Amino acid sequence: MDNKCLVILSGGQDSTTCLAIAKSKFKEVHAVTFNYGQRHLTEIESAIKIAEKLNLTSHEIIDLGQGILKGSSPLVSNNELGVYKSVNELPGGVEPTFVYGRNILFLTIAANRAAVMGINDIFIGVCEADYAGYFDCRLDFINVMSKALGEGVYGSPDAFKIHTPLMSLTKSESVILAKELLGDKFDSVMELTHTCYAGVKGGCGQCHACLIRDRGFKDAGMIDPIWKFRNAPVFS
Repeated sequence: MDNKCLVILSGGQDSTTCLAIAKSKFKEVHAVTFNYGQRHLTEIESAIKIAEKLNLTSHEIIDLGQGILKGSSPLVSNNELGVYKSVNELPGGVEPTFVYGRNILFLTIAANRAAVMGINDIFIGVCEADYAGYFDCRLDFINVMSKALGEGVYGSPDAFKIHTPLMSLTKSESVILAKELLGDKFDSVMELTHTCYAGVKGGCGQCHACLIRDRGFKDAGMIDPIWKFRNAPVFS
């Protein structure tokens, strides 16, 4: 088992699965969570509870300040959040929720914290299969960013290893993996996660993030523990 790593923990399903993977491979697991003024700010509360539940070595909430990331995304503006009846209605191309430079900023600050702690391994829960057109969730981006951070921090392109264990997985595959890793803690941990872009506990069931998550659990043949918080039916 390797020594220590740093996980970018949003409080969502994917980053929590990454956290479980990291804990299976590293003795010390540290995490950072970013407050960037996001609409679904409740995810930070989820991240805190998850970090406590999984007994992390350390967990830092980094306040980037309101308005640090600007744009038309409804996550960082007053623009209306898109709602859909099913995944079949989701538009193609880049999702309107895309926040310019978000993962660039997150990875840059994570590299700073990693360097301070003597950590070379960083985990982030990006996924190409369901990346919704987000350019900063592609493997090409991660590879380039890893080299840039290594060069900028240590003068070496191989100084950091950015782990993206969910990159080629479907949502259902990541659900199954989380179940395998968390075992009897699966329900109690996943119940704490937050995915909904509208900030609704248990999910609104209509935003892009909710629909993708719902489909993943359904395809995996599992009941999502967060559904007990939802008033509306999960599937029509």
